[in-house]
Formats: sequence, structure tokens, C-alpha cells
Amino acid sequence: MKKLLLIFSIATLVINCGSSSKSNSSSVQLNGAKVVDPTEYASTITSAELKEMLYKYASDEFEGRETGEKGQKMAVEYLKAQYQAMDIPTPLDDNDYFQEVPLEKQSVSEAKISISGQSFKSYEDHIVLRSSGNMDISTDEIVYVGYGIDADNYSDYKDIDVKDKIVLAKVGEPKDADGNYVTSGTMEDTKWTNGRQSLSSKRDAAKDNGAKGLIYMDNNLFARYAPYFQRQAMAGGSGRLSLKSNTPELTMLMVNDTLGKALFATILEDEKPKAIKTDIKLSIENKSEVIGSENVVAYIEGSVKPDEIIVISAHLDHEGIKDGQVYNGADDDGSGTIAILEIAEAFKMAEKAGHGPKRSVLFLHVTGEEKGLLGSRHYTDNDPIFPLENTVANLNIDMIGRTDPKRKEGDRNYVYLIGSDKLSTELHNLSEEVNSKYCNVELDYTYNDENDPNRFYYRSDHYNFAKNNIPVIFYFNGTHDDYHRPSDTADKIEYDLLENRTRLVFHTAWELANRSERLVVDKATE
Repeated sequence: MKKLLLIFSIATLVINCGSSSKSNSSSVQLNGAKVVDPTEYASTITSAELKEMLYKYASDEFEGRETGEKGQKMAVEYLKAQYQAMDIPTPLDDNDYFQEVPLEKQSVSEAKISISGQSFKSYEDHIVLRSSGNMDISTDEIVYVGYGIDADNYSDYKDIDVKDKIVLAKVGEPKDADGNYVTSGTMEDTKWTNGRQSLSSKRDAAKDNGAKGLIYMDNNLFARYAPYFQRQAMAGGSGRLSLKSNTPELTMLMVNDTLGKALFATILEDEKPKAIKTDIKLSIENKSEVIGSENVVAYIEGSVKPDEIIVISAHLDHEGIKDGQVYNGADDDGSGTIAILEIAEAFKMAEKAGHGPKRSVLFLHVTGEEKGLLGSRHYTDNDPIFPLENTVANLNIDMIGRTDPKRKEGDRNYVYLIGSDKLSTELHNLSEEVNSKYCNVELDYTYNDENDPNRFYYRSDHYNFAKNNIPVIFYFNGTHDDYHRPSDTADKIEYDLLENRTRLVFHTAWELANRSERLVVDKATE
């Protein structure tokens, strides 16, 4: 890492961010409060250092950083060493930079199901999506919950008790007289109708209402999932990772229409939730393996409001080795990981010069993003190091080193911003103002559209903060031909863009950490 002397060396690039001629004074006016000019600290974020670190972090040596495997362990040790070299402490006890994230590597479980003496076959009629333990049940009653939706303006769980019971739900969402979905009032897909997101939304609804098991009928999704599960079972297990919980998790099965109708003959026509009589026998053997993984955490304590936290996050993992090829993950998300190290060093240099942030800044490298946002979910749902109510904002960086070949118009010096206006209008405006003042990056909101079919807002680690009503910005360059391929290598990174985008995140974090008032949250997550 660079020496403090570099604080006074300002790069002169065509698209430089942080050495703007608009301000050469030692302080600037933001939000009516006099604050230190951060441009000299931003200028210490350089493409040369980003390149040096990324060539190491995304090298074959790290074996693609698969969650829980050797390469991921090497990655967290590398990050720890960088923070120690910068003299940036950890908020954890015993000088431990690792937040343990307990995971389960799941094997494909097979269920035995019979209804009134009639047996149904694995992979032909049913598959086990999740089982938190062995199960052996014989019951004459389950609860039919219609579509399994639990939203503010429509709930299939209203006035019905499902505590510790098995519930049966079906695919879809009801529509009103105009053909609009009842939860949104539009014809566009919602989180209750959109494929895998619908599956997870209905799973969460069942769990939140206290059910111990969910049988979900979706003929189309079953036809896609069942062959995959069967192949995995024949190969010895799926290897899918999930967070290990200290409390029993919801057991979840997916079934086809044949089994759904055997449980409840009028399931396709009937929408009214009710307890139903059925003679079902169900047994499941769970063969999951417990493994360990780690988030890496470091922080700089605020000088005025240390209890208020700005979280800057990126995921440290990638796809590992497949068929003998290393998936290096230079852009995804080596670029975001190394960006955080440079941002952290810039804040540290400011602190050494007597200009440390007024609010605390947490540098959070999360594991298991590629496995379902597991590390960030563990942080927000199980073990927040700092109370979520004290968390002012999350700036999440996931792929900022390349350009999107599908983007045919606009400046190459761009970044996609997602989520900045979802919860806080003030955050969105602050982001725009900071960029205009210091960076002049083209801010592209294409994927911020509520109707974006890619649904990127739900697909990276910021979402686990957003669902807790913490304002977020997701910085993203879009996908490319090397996305999730072994060809995502460090030589293909556009380091001038990586530098400029990293400086943009730093400037935004600086303003959030030093402004006089905390962000106002004027919206809420649905």
C-alpha cells in the first residue's frame, strides 16, 4: 500500500474524479456545514494500486474464492493482512477481523410421501427443496393457504392459524376485476409471481407466520427443478449452501399438480384458505454437512457520532474451480473488493491527518453472495455487529471494473446506480450532488426501473440492508460476456474506470459520514 506522502500526489487523468478544479480550497460547503475538502484523499485511490492488488486477488492462486473452500480462506487472510498493514482496526473482540458465518452444504434429500395409502415418487411428483432436519410425520390435517401471499393489502394468512403446521400453497397471485395483480394494482409481475423470487417470497411468508413446513405446488417450476435435483442426487448431492440456523428452519417441498390435487382436490379452483383433512405420511432424511465461512470486517470509528454507521460492502467470494478451470472473478467481485481497500486507506489517511470521519465507517467484505447473499444476510438477520437502527446507509459495490456491451449510447465513464431513491430521496439527491461536484461520472439508472426484468435490485448484498429499511446504493457496471465465466480475469479490467468509480463511492461515503444530519428515510420497503 502507498505511503502517506502520496496524499499530496494528485493524478491527472482524462476522467479523473477527486481532483476537480471546482474546488482548490481546504474546505467546502456541503449541507450548510464547513467540512474538509476530501479531494486530496480521493486522489490517493489510483489505478496502479487497484491493478496491483486485483492481479493478486483474482489470480489462480486464490482458486476462484469458492465459499468455504481453500481459495476463499486465502482471500480472507489477504484482506485481513491489508487492513493490518494499513493499521485499520476491526470492531470485533480479540482483534479478530473475521465474522464467522455458519453454513450448511446441503445434500439432495428424498422424501417418502403417501396420501391415503397411495405413494408418490421422488422427482416425478415431489422434490425436497429444504429440510432443516430429519422429519417423520403422520397427520390428518394440513392448512391450505391459497396462493401463500402475505402482503400489506392482501394476505392469505389473515385469520388462520398455521403455527407449527404444514401449509399447502399454489403458484400465482389473484387478479382484480381489471386483470391487475392484487398486491400491486398492475399487470407487471410481482415478487409473488416472478419465478424463483415468488418461491422465496412464499417461503418467507410461511416461515414468518410460524409454519413448520411448506408444500408448494408449481407445475412449471417443478418440471424445471426436478431433473436438476435428480441429476444432483445421482452425483452424490447438490452442494448447495445455506445459512445454518440455531432454530429449526422451514422444511419445504415442491410438488406437481398430481400430488397437489391428491392433497386437496379443488386446489386449482379454490382460493379460500382453510384447514383441510388429508391422511398424509411424510418422512425425510437430511444429510447436510456443516461448514464454516467468514465475512471480513474493519472500521474507522467516528469522531463525533461514532454510534452512527456507514457500511461499505462488497462480496469476497466467486465461483471457484469448475471442470478444472479457475473462475477468477476479477470484475465479479474482485473489483468491488479491492475498491473497498482503497477507500478504506483514503479514510485512514484522512484520519492520520486529523480529519477522520465524524460517523463510523464499516468496511464489510461478505462471503457467500454467489450462493444466495448468505454473508450479508447473516450480518443483517443474525449477527449485526452494529445495531441496524444505527446504520445510516449501505453503499454496495458489485462489479465496477468493466463496461456493458449492451449499452450502445452514452459515455464509457458511467456507472449503473440501483436503489438510491428506493428508501431515501435525500440519499439520491446527495449522490447526484456529490458526483456533479467531484466526479462527473454518467449515472445510469436503467436497472433501477421497478419493471427491470433482471431485478438486479434483489440480486446483490445491498438488498439485505434495504429490506431492513436502510438506504442503499448499488454500484454496478452491468454484465458482459465474461460474467460468471473463467475468462473474467484481471487483464480485462478497465482500470481508469475502476479508479474513477471507486473515487465516486469514496466521495459519497465521505459526505454521508461527515454531513451534519443523518439521512432521512422517507419510504419503506414493501
